[in-house]
Amino acid sequence: MSANLLYGVLSLSACLFALGLLSLMLRRNFLLALLGVEMLINAGNLNFLAFARYHNDLTGAMFVLFGICLAAVEAVIGLALTVRLFRAHETLGFHAIANLRW
Repeated sequence: MSANLLYGVLSLSACLFALGLLSLMLRRNFLLALLGVEMLINAGNLNFLAFARYHNDLTGAMFVLFGICLAAVEAVIGLALTVRLFRAHETLGFHAIANLRW
């Protein structure tokens, strides 16, 4: 992989990270904020893969596998919280999360 391609992939990853961070900070909807977290994780995975390809090392690919597992766990827990939140309060706003109790 050439350095120019690496810079292009890192620029794409930075844009994806910035969009995920903006989505996480600006959205009041819980489900859209979870999508922002997914974008952040995918931006990190893209960085790991780009550097692993640039250095011809498989260590970055192993970290990506852990990142994918982390994203799957985050999606399952987040969707369970979303369903619980909507059933309890019929809204997906962050203000209703504090009212969730056992």
